[in-house]
Amino acid sequence: FVSYQVEILDWKTKEQLCFLDKVEPNATIREIRLMFHKLYPRWYPARQSIKLDPKGKSLRDEEILQHLPVGTTATLYFKDLGPQIGWTTVFLIEYTGPLFIYFLFYFRMPFVYGLDERFTSSPHPVVNLACICHSFHYIKRLIETVFVHRFSHGTMPLRNIVKNCLYYWGFAAWLAYYINHPLYTPPSYGKKQINFAVIMFLLCEAGNFSIHVALSDLQRNGSKTRKIPYPTKNPFTWLFFFVSCPNYTYEVGTWISFTIMTQCVPVGLFTLLCFIQMTVWAKDKHCTYLREFKDYPSLRMPIIPFLL
Repeated sequence: FVSYQVEILDWKTKEQLCFLDKVEPNATIREIRLMFHKLYPRWYPARQSIKLDPKGKSLRDEEILQHLPVGTTATLYFKDLGPQIGWTTVFLIEYTGPLFIYFLFYFRMPFVYGLDERFTSSPHPVVNLACICHSFHYIKRLIETVFVHRFSHGTMPLRNIVKNCLYYWGFAAWLAYYINHPLYTPPSYGKKQINFAVIMFLLCEAGNFSIHVALSDLQRNGSKTRKIPYPTKNPFTWLFFFVSCPNYTYEVGTWISFTIMTQCVPVGLFTLLCFIQMTVWAKDKHCTYLREFKDYPSLRMPIIPFLL
């Protein structure tokens, strides 16, 4: 067979970092990353972005050298992504914080409200219910992180963890402060409003979990090949008929129901920001599906059936 020669240049300075001789044609980008790592131990594979063009997209691990638009002397570009952290660790940190932060306000620690013993618990049942639902949501997320999710990208930049934690932890504290405050007033329509919200909350949580399981099943046996997700026998997955990312649809529904349940302005603002962010993610994923699959179902929208 004809062996390849691979030169790897710095994406910014175009300086040659290494020259790999006699590389097999069927070598994957992952194998090239490992060769590069041997020469530069500080740049472990997860930290490397290998590209065909300095301003282009990173090549995927499974891409094969001879299938790339290069000659027998291939020029690739390296970009340092910085220190990385595994997605499982990221999610565990992000989701454990809100769980415990909420309890600080629910149990009304003296340093939070500075109250005497008469105000150590709320007279409103909805406050207890809100704590149960909030805790359930994040416990579910932790369980999914450990047992359900399969990540197509193994890591994210370490610097992003601070930003993500500020978002999740900060909002958890803000929501909890107002929901558990001694001056908190329950929803205007009382039990009817609360009961409706709880039913909606549980349905959306079940739907979100069902979609995560369905997506996980697509990558069974460690496959990282992207596939079109389709509805299964589970009725909660039938939302795939109409949207590309029903997990985001259900997630937004969860927070809308929590807003109705608590009738709290900070929760509503958090829900709005969640919707905006998840719409951005859903549109991006929807465009990726359209680009990669010519037979992608034309009826689907990114996040809201028939609208958005």
